Amino acid sequence: MDKALQHAVSSLWTPSISFRHDAGALQYINSGFSRNQMNGRRKNGESLILCCSEYTPLPVVKKRKRYRKQYPGESTGITEEMRFVAMKLRNTPKTNITHKEEESEEYNDDDGDGTWQPSMEGFLKYLVDSKLIFNTVDRIIDDSQDVSYAYFRRTGLERSGGLSKDLEWFSQQNMVIPPPSNPGVSYAQYLEEIAEKSAPLFLCHFYNIYFSHIAGGQVIARRVSEKLLEGRELEFYKWEGDVLELLKGVREKLNMLGEHWSRDEKNKCLRETTKSFRFMGQIVRLIIS
Repeated sequence: MDKALQHAVSSLWTPSISFRHDAGALQYINSGFSRNQMNGRRKNGESLILCCSEYTPLPVVKKRKRYRKQYPGESTGITEEMRFVAMKLRNTPKTNITHKEEESEEYNDDDGDGTWQPSMEGFLKYLVDSKLIFNTVDRIIDDSQDVSYAYFRRTGLERSGGLSKDLEWFSQQNMVIPPPSNPGVSYAQYLEEIAEKSAPLFLCHFYNIYFSHIAGGQVIARRVSEKLLEGRELEFYKWEGDVLELLKGVREKLNMLGEHWSRDEKNKCLRETTKSFRFMGQIVRLIIS
């Protein structure tokens, strides 16, 4: 075989290499073999066919964007997220959880079998500790320089004045008003500490305290009034105006502020919700002590 024929046959086995001038740079595409295979053929004396062809880039595979799974109630606001936490805690042993639509069985299961028997001494402890908590909350809200707290002044939900009137009435009935007990003192101290560290965390306690009183407090009032007070309605459970509308106003303001909180701050608020209901549960249980 002459050299011309041999050259033509060897060329049939050579991968085609295309060159393109793009933005001043010379690019190449290996259409058949790797660079090492190409270099090996050059060493064996095989020739390369160079041709000009249009460069076609490989398709770019885009990564799918992953979205974070939302927390229950997150689309509505931080108060709804806390409500879901409260609902989960409702069936937790030794935790008192109250909710408007789902009142605690601890208060509703009084079917005459003696499972819920309040005492006057215990109820007075409950009122005294509650007054300490509401006094603490009101004072922190009124005295703080944090602009976030200003939204929650004079909401119409304040309970300190009504509690003072109730305790004064009990005193006039020759009943001994006890000093605050450990559950109330501990919670008040905790509220003082957390108010200095974080406005979002304190405001979550603020909301849950009023929410639990409005939702479950009505059940307590009814039971105690029937068993201990001959139907007397206490000032602690009276509001000027529609209390649910007042609570709605607080809820909307807190949700508005919550839009500016980080997810980490919201998660901490959810953990504080658990603490809030447990603190309040300890105070409520004073009624049957």
